[in-house]
Amino acid sequence: MKYNALGSSDIKVSEICLGTMTWGEQNSETEAFEQMDFALDQGVNFFDTAEMYPVNPISAETWGNTERIIGNWFKQSGKRNQVVLATKVSGEGLSWIQEGVDISPSKIAISIEGSLKRLKTDFIDLYQLHWPNRGSYHFRQAWRFDPSSQNREKTRDHILETLIALQQLVDEGKIRQIGLSNDSCWGISQWLQIADANQLTRVATTQNEYSLMCRLYDLDLAELSQNENVGLLAYSPLATGLLTGKYSSNNVPAGSRRSIGPDLGGRFDDHSSKVADEYVVVAQKHGLDPSQMALAFCNQRPFMTSSIIGATTMAQLAINIGSAELVLNDEILEDIFQIYRKNPMPF
Repeated sequence: MKYNALGSSDIKVSEICLGTMTWGEQNSETEAFEQMDFALDQGVNFFDTAEMYPVNPISAETWGNTERIIGNWFKQSGKRNQVVLATKVSGEGLSWIQEGVDISPSKIAISIEGSLKRLKTDFIDLYQLHWPNRGSYHFRQAWRFDPSSQNREKTRDHILETLIALQQLVDEGKIRQIGLSNDSCWGISQWLQIADANQLTRVATTQNEYSLMCRLYDLDLAELSQNENVGLLAYSPLATGLLTGKYSSNNVPAGSRRSIGPDLGGRFDDHSSKVADEYVVVAQKHGLDPSQMALAFCNQRPFMTSSIIGATTMAQLAINIGSAELVLNDEILEDIFQIYRKNPMPF
């Protein structure tokens, strides 16, 4: 297993991160415990969660349960000190979490205490803002994205007051590093500029969607990563299962994500499924497991800090973690490029 630095910090995280968003909904606590035990044994030292989890579906009845499950495992296993733990504060829109208000110092103050209690820990290694207050082009919003209503000074004031609040939590030992999620090149640059100007903790990572099917990060954000040492934590690196091949021929396996949300959050349609199948064919041509090829591609990107995998079965988890042993050669990468050149944004 390869380990990468979390931004400019001395924290080292495995290139595979264990995602947890199904725990408490699609997976039981017992299954979650088994996943954490296995992942840690395989060298995965990085777990990612959020106060709003589980999802599929998101609900007022289950939010916070994933953090509770992780906390119960920490208590039972005594292995908190072996894990780099990341969680997130939710933004505007979820009425059952602090009435759905925007992220602010007051919201963070409440959310961090809730997360610490549920996780049964004294500190969070990486505390992330789940999405920006000003809006985002992620989750299929890029097609109609319009930032013309944004207020630059309001955004910058929010960033400064939030950085000050987060710095206080760092000083208190409650968090070690901070991160963003679902943000843009301009947004992240503002967080960095304001932190540097005020000698506050810099953003270490951003957690954005990235896969063979979603490569928005390859341009401006890749340049920012290179020059500002902000790494990517890639979520949905298997495009919510499209790149595994399990949905080929419009198949819907029982218990799969498509059995719960048929369009996979706007990712599945006739076009995207055909493109996904092209990538599966490339994997088969080279004698590779499609999931491992897709994950290995993410792992090899120069801006990648860690690829966040999610699994509902132990077999899936073993395959996904096994991708850390795979290096794609130039021939495979060229075959991937030819599909990407024809289909740069298939959903």
